[in-house]
Amino acid sequence: MDAAQCWEFLRGHELGRLAYHLADEVHIVPVNYAVHHEPATDRRSLLFRTAEGSKLLGVVMNADVAFEVDEVVGEHATSVVLRGRARRLEEDEEHRSEDVPLHPWVDTEKWNVVEIEVSEISGRDLELSRPWTHLVQRDD
Repeated sequence: MDAAQCWEFLRGHELGRLAYHLADEVHIVPVNYAVHHEPATDRRSLLFRTAEGSKLLGVVMNADVAFEVDEVVGEHATSVVLRGRARRLEEDEEHRSEDVPLHPWVDTEKWNVVEIEVSEISGRDLELSRPWTHLVQRDD
């Protein structure tokens, strides 16, 4: 996948996995996100909201992060991975989160908006050798 295809895939989803360092450990957590695009500069980044806690502390202490989003449909899988630097937006920048569909899934107070400035993005489209049926949601 080229960069444009990767961004289009990310724009069509809202849940990904953030990998970050905290002290001497690597953490990975699911977060809902939105793609922010500045048409004047064609700059794209990811935004997510978070409460005070380990995610915010982790990106403040070490801004280097990775982020992954994937999807499996029948015999087709897509995965996009990006690397970049995360930073908490300043109060005068937080209005940028109002321009994108960024709404927490869990009804908690998440006042901090974090931006991932992407330095590297790659994606893969895969045809699976068999359907991944154990991932199919069951109605029982």
